[in-house]
Amino acid sequence: MTGATQHETELIVTTDDQMAETTPQSRPSRKPIALVLLIFFAFIALGMPDGLLGVGWPTIRAEFGIPVDAIGMILLTTMIGYLISSFFSGAILRRFSVGKVLIASCFVSGVGLIGYTFAPKWGYMAALGLLAGLGAGTIDAGLNAFVDNHFGPGLMQWLHASYGVGVTTGPLLMTYFLTNFSQWRHGYVLVGAVQLILSIVFTLTLPMWAALEKQKPAQGEQIVKKDRAGFTQTLRSPMVWLSAALFFLYVGGEVILGTWTYSLLTESRGVRPELAGLFASSYWLSFTIGRILAGLITHKVNVGRLVIGCMLAALAGAVLLLVSTSPITSLIAVAVIGFAFAPIFPGLVSTTAQRVGKVHVDNAIGIQISTGVPGGAILSSLVGRLAKSSGLEVMPVTLLAVLALEITLYLLSRQKLSNL
Repeated sequence: MTGATQHETELIVTTDDQMAETTPQSRPSRKPIALVLLIFFAFIALGMPDGLLGVGWPTIRAEFGIPVDAIGMILLTTMIGYLISSFFSGAILRRFSVGKVLIASCFVSGVGLIGYTFAPKWGYMAALGLLAGLGAGTIDAGLNAFVDNHFGPGLMQWLHASYGVGVTTGPLLMTYFLTNFSQWRHGYVLVGAVQLILSIVFTLTLPMWAALEKQKPAQGEQIVKKDRAGFTQTLRSPMVWLSAALFFLYVGGEVILGTWTYSLLTESRGVRPELAGLFASSYWLSFTIGRILAGLITHKVNVGRLVIGCMLAALAGAVLLLVSTSPITSLIAVAVIGFAFAPIFPGLVSTTAQRVGKVHVDNAIGIQISTGVPGGAILSSLVGRLAKSSGLEVMPVTLLAVLALEITLYLLSRQKLSNL
């Protein structure tokens, strides 16, 4: 992109503090809108693989001749890869520019996803989940850090809404390929190709990333840290682990529904595959809509009340899914849960200090987010184990139990806070 073209497509992004204090000498820095759109598209691509597995799983396990609970293998390897890359992302980003990290991450992720389609046996496909997870972890951490540093909180909600767009698209793509070609592999080829194309685009736009990294961060100079707890001190706080358990349970519930809805509807309730694919996609669609709307109202409502209200709405949706006797009520239940889930994760993040105290907040946020990843893998794998012996109707029962426990722990954390 030439300098002239870059200046023709610029977006001014400011924080509230900058708006209040902008002077001729301290005007907000300009951000290229092309880069903003590329960031959003990268997060859309990040979400697409997460929407493929749930719809494709019945066909995948039938082709490889594996039991329903074998999904735990690929969830585990993906989780390990994600945890490794996201845990070390800070050190990686200190050594390499974010543009270079995104180039490598998208390439690794694309190779892993396309590699699924060449796997001759299930074990090979599960092993390739490590590559897909490694790439996804650094894409996620790198873009979150970049947006936080250079665009501020204003674009963060929209960033995560972009993930919802991607994870909504995934089930639709897989449903299309299964319905028209009876092929699950086509979905992973397409999504993997998108990752490789992104790697090329990041290479071509590397000068733009480098130029923006040299600018002053959106938040300006940070206040000197004081009165902050050390990491080991944070680890000794019961409230931190109570708060981390909320993320373990929330992400677990989110992944349970996203992974097992299609299998529940097609294999246990007799819903036609193409219709079940739309139902699975409706979960992520309502999730995305909910997150967009939440970004518009969070400054007007009490976030703590919004979180507990959404948890209760999700619980009601889980009850409806459990007792559902028709496709339409199942659709309503899935959409209600997705819509209710949307504000919970960012709401829990933004109220971390209220639960654990300001001295622990920096350390606690990292612990919480890291805890959510194994929560999704472990609890979704547990459903597979239970389904193997008790049938797929165990899914809504497990989801109901997870949500009930989450609400209990959340209310307990608020009670503990009021007693401090």
